[in-house]
Amino acid sequence: MDVLFLGFLCTAPRKGTSRKAGHGARLHTGNNTRLCRTAIRMKNKEDSDMDERIRSIYERRSIRKYKDKSVPHALIEEILNAGRMAPSAKNRQPWKYIVCGGMYKKELLRVMQSGLEREEQGRTDLPGSQFGIPDAKNTLRIMQEAPIVIVILNTNAKSPFLPVDNDERISEICDSLSIGASVENMLLTAEELGLGTLWIANTCFAYQELAAYLNTDDQLVGAVTVGFADEKPPQRPRKRLDEIAEYRC
Repeated sequence: MDVLFLGFLCTAPRKGTSRKAGHGARLHTGNNTRLCRTAIRMKNKEDSDMDERIRSIYERRSIRKYKDKSVPHALIEEILNAGRMAPSAKNRQPWKYIVCGGMYKKELLRVMQSGLEREEQGRTDLPGSQFGIPDAKNTLRIMQEAPIVIVILNTNAKSPFLPVDNDERISEICDSLSIGASVENMLLTAEELGLGTLWIANTCFAYQELAAYLNTDDQLVGAVTVGFADEKPPQRPRKRLDEIAEYRC
């Protein structure tokens, strides 16, 4: 039996024989057999881990109902570590995460609510997006229910309400792609850990208030809620592959 493991070929000898290992060392039958069994177990674990990652892609859902249960700090750190390992344009790694829970989260969301109220009163930064206010208010309710809210910042960009030149716009697009990859890593890792998440952009309606409260000039990209899911929503419709893929090869 031959097993390819980390670039090494492990061959189990026939019973009653021994084989010479490299550099003059002798590898006996018992040791070689145990080595091969260990290699097989590790290879099977690698395959299992890969299956789990693929499953997470297809089974991840946006969770809008959470249990009243705290999330262990170790799991949050595992999610953040997955986020920071994402690829980024020119390796700029433009992300920053602010983890909010407890009273800090309540205060953050109180500030967000004041921004939504300002928008409702007509003092708006987004006059063409007023139709989204009811959805933003529902998002606020979800954020209040989730035990953890992770705020996502782009450390290379400024407020989207400020003018930028063409070069800055291209950099901003590239960094936004990088942050999207980081967030996807976080969402899939949370799924593997048995946690639910929701990727949120409705923070835009309270942008000025939230940025001031966070005391940052970095661009506020959005937020991610994290917690133990209290629902199992079905998969939302997806476009067929032939609607979105074009082959020119």
